[in-house]
Parts: sequence; C-alpha cells; structure tokens
Amino acid sequence: MTLKNKSLNESRTKLLKEILDKKGFVRVIEAHNGLSAIIGNDVYINLDNGEKLEFDALWISSLTDSAAKGHPDAEILGFDSRLDTINEIAEVTNKPMILDGDTGRDFTYFEYMVKKLERAGVSAVIIEDKIFPKRNSLEANAKQDLEDPEIFATKIKRGKEVSISKEFMIIARLESLIAGKGQEDALMRAKTYLLAGVDGIMIHSKSKSGDDIMTFAEKYEELCRELGFRKPLICVPTTYNIVSEEELKDNGVNIIIHANHMLRASHKAMENAARSILLNRRSFETDPICSSVNEIFKIVGFEDVIKKDKDEFSKSKINVVIPAAGRHSQLELNKPCCMLDINGKTILERQIEVLNKLNLNDIIVIRGYERDKINVPNLKYYDNEDYNDTGVLHSLMKAEKDIKNGFIIVFSDLIFDKEVIKKLLETEGDIIVAGDDSYQYHKHEVDKNLDLIITKNKYDSLRKIKTDIENPVLMIGENIKKDAAQYEFVGIAKFSKEGANNLINVYRDCENRHKGRFHEADTFKNASMTDILQEMIDRGFKVVVGEVHKGWIEVHNTKDYEKIKEILK
Repeated sequence: MTLKNKSLNESRTKLLKEILDKKGFVRVIEAHNGLSAIIGNDVYINLDNGEKLEFDALWISSLTDSAAKGHPDAEILGFDSRLDTINEIAEVTNKPMILDGDTGRDFTYFEYMVKKLERAGVSAVIIEDKIFPKRNSLEANAKQDLEDPEIFATKIKRGKEVSISKEFMIIARLESLIAGKGQEDALMRAKTYLLAGVDGIMIHSKSKSGDDIMTFAEKYEELCRELGFRKPLICVPTTYNIVSEEELKDNGVNIIIHANHMLRASHKAMENAARSILLNRRSFETDPICSSVNEIFKIVGFEDVIKKDKDEFSKSKINVVIPAAGRHSQLELNKPCCMLDINGKTILERQIEVLNKLNLNDIIVIRGYERDKINVPNLKYYDNEDYNDTGVLHSLMKAEKDIKNGFIIVFSDLIFDKEVIKKLLETEGDIIVAGDDSYQYHKHEVDKNLDLIITKNKYDSLRKIKTDIENPVLMIGENIKKDAAQYEFVGIAKFSKEGANNLINVYRDCENRHKGRFHEADTFKNASMTDILQEMIDRGFKVVVGEVHKGWIEVHNTKDYEKIKEILK
C-alpha cells in the first residue's frame, strides 16, 4: 500500500462533480486492483507546451474485475466481492471512482448498493438498462434483453431517494444501440431516465466508426434543449477507438471511459512472459518485457517503508550485543578477554565509553568463561553455559528476544574509535559489516588468520574514488586468499529489524536441518558470525560493507596486548 495518495471517503465522493464543474470534461481509466489503480491514479505526461495530461478518475469495471478474479462478466460475482475491489483501490488512490454497477439488479438491491457505495467514497455508479442477469455488451453472440424503461426509471428514482449526498451520481447506461434498437429507442430511454432524475447518460455502442455515437450526441443536445436542462454525456470508445478525444469533446461528450485496457495489457504481457519462460526454460528473456522488482517496490510504496524503517532504526534505541562467553586461546588469562586492563580501564569499559558517546546506551553482554568477573554495572547480561562447545553465533542467540528490532554486534576483544561505529550507522542496508579498506595496503605479516571480505565492486588500491554506492559482500571468512580480498572484517556489524529477523530465521532453519561442516566451522554448533553471514549471502540475502579506514585494533595475543597498552598510554 502507498500512503502518498490520501483521501477521506466523505470528501472523495464529490470530486467527480467538482471536476465536471471546473473542466466540463473527465478522462477515465479502468482499474481492477490496487496496482493498476496506482498506475491509473499517478501516471501523467508533460507536453512541450507545459500542459500536463493525466486521468481524472478511475473506472471499476464489471468486465475487468470479474476477469481478474477468473469469472465471466455475467453478474456472477456478488456485490461484496466488488466492494473488496473498491476498498482495495480506495486505499491507494485519491481520484474519484466510478463503478460499473451492471444492471443494479432489483430495486431493493440497488438501494443498498447506493448506500454502500456512498459510504465507500465512490463518486458515481453507472447501471445499464438490461434485464438481470446481463451479458457483456461486446460479446457478439450474447442475447441483449433490455429492461422496460419505466421499470428502469423507477430503479433510478429509488436509488436517488436513498442517496444521502447531493454529489453522488447515478448514471444510466443506454444499451439500445448494442441491442439493435436504434437511435429513437435510445433517445426515448434517455428522456425517460432524465425525467426520473438521473445524473448523467452513458450511450454505449460496439460500432467501429463511432458514427452512431456522434449522431446520438447531436440528438441528445436537442433533447436537452427540449427538456430545459442537461446532464453529462458519457461514452466508452472501446470499439471506435480511432475517434479522438477532441472529436468526442467537440460533439458534447463530457466523460470518456477507457474501460478495460489495463487488464487487457496486463493479460497480454503475462501470457507473453509465461510463454517465454516455457520456451527458453529460464526467465532471462522476459527481462525486456518486465518491470524491475525495484520499480514495483517503488510504485507500491515499499521504498517509503524501508526509508521509514531506517529512519526509525536510527532514532530508536539500538541494542548493542557483545558476545564475551568464550575463553581466549591465545592469551593465558584467568579472566575473560573483555576484562583485560589497559592503562586503568578494561576493554569492555573502553567499548562502553565509545558507544555511549554515540548515544548507544543499551548494551548486552553474553557471559560464559569466568562469568562472575564480568560485573560492569548498568549492562544487561545473558549467560552461555555451553561456551566451551559453541561459537560466537550461539552466544549471540542467547539475546534473541533483544535483537529482533535490530542490533549492533561488537566482538569483545576490540578497541575502536567512534568513527568505526558512526560509519556503520550511516551506511544503508539491512545487514552491514564493518570492513577495513586499509587491509589492501598491508603486507599481512601477522600471526593469525584474518576474517577477509570479497565484494562485488573491486577498486584499484589507493586510486579508488570513494562513493556512497552500496558494495555487496560476495564472500566472508578466514579461508579467503589474501590477494583476492578487498577488506578485513573488523568484528562489528549492524542489523536492521528485517536483517535481524532474517538472521534469526536462517539460524533456526540451520539449527533444525543442518548436519556436518558449516562453511568454515566443523559443525553448526561451532559457527562464527562469518559462517552465518556467508550462509545468508548464499541464500540471497544482501550483506553490504560499511567501509572504515583503520581506527580499531584486536587484542589477539600478548603481543597485541602490550602494543595497545603502549599506544593508549
């Protein structure tokens, strides 16, 4: 649903009459569901002379609504089904709606139809003077039985009597030309219905030339002069589509309805796409005839949803999770690594200090090894009792209920400055990993395995021009060749609400179904963050790099520890 097209039902009903009073002419396009309605509501063309061409109203057709639901146009679907379509269209548009009311059925049925349509914000209903159940007027072999004009006039009167709004219009559709009854019958019926209080006359024809429409329009003007009043004239140039809009306007037509083109166009396109997939055994060849997924996202308002989600994520409290359960194998300690003292402050205290500067105050620590020694106040704690046999991923999931709305994960052995976290917060995406681009310029003479990243976009070392274009991750982990990587994974990542829920769903699926090695881990139980990130990438989820340049260091061993103490003196 798109939220930009706003309209209250009580104010929407009067829009059709307002346009008629202002312009004297209304251009209408058919809509049969929310998507076609958004297109009809929003599409426009700017001419060189500065004029803007657009549709003024939407036609909810019996033919296309029935066909879209897989039924023939023979008054088979009940009114509640039609009302569902009306509500679907009303939700995403702000232009007046005109309903194809078929025959209106009997008097009482029509009275309740009028009442419900007014409540739904419809501006007009057009009913045709055929006997229920009608058959579509354009079907060559269908029998067209016309209603007695006096009975139909009574139906119009009954509808007008129950109508509350003066702006709601009941329009009579003349089927005389369709049934072969000729001009005189059509004019007789028009006069009868006008005297009954109808708000407009629609003349229908299936001729190719439209000459009979032009003839009726001329005689209609004479009739209106005879009666001393005139109501709008409506036509549907489906078969006589060689006649231009200007010609119809010049002959007195006030409303032109393009009655079924959105459905017919979509049917043709869908059939071509389906045949192409069958023929080629793949969908690649359909790309030229298909809108992109992003175009669909845009038109239905999904881009707005994502933007608002991101805005809310940036404004809301973001939980930061620090998994600190494992025992550090490269440091001979009797305490967790995060509690190492560095010149009077522990690693954890230094992390908290940086996070707080960025208003990240909701911090969760996952404890395990020597858990009682992690006792910094004002933090939330979870314990991983199985820390000896599980990896970082499983520690993170101890905080599952606190990560569902989005979170930042920070490894417990990191010292970093606020620019690293700031860059992560500024980068758009559902899953963002902090990647250090300075990795490319090192000789990599280190005594540990690095978590490296290969991205879709590859840059030329120092000559790279930095842009805001997202850079999706293709591979992440320790087993990547050093000369193939573009970044080193810092050990910090951000997940939006959607990203977090995707992570949880993939985790649960793997937990229930995976056996054997899991990417670089011996088992799923021992999985790291890079293992689950690679799994998500392989499943089609987008992980992007939040590019940082230095500003962090990992306490991997005693050498690192001493170096950090010297740096931070």
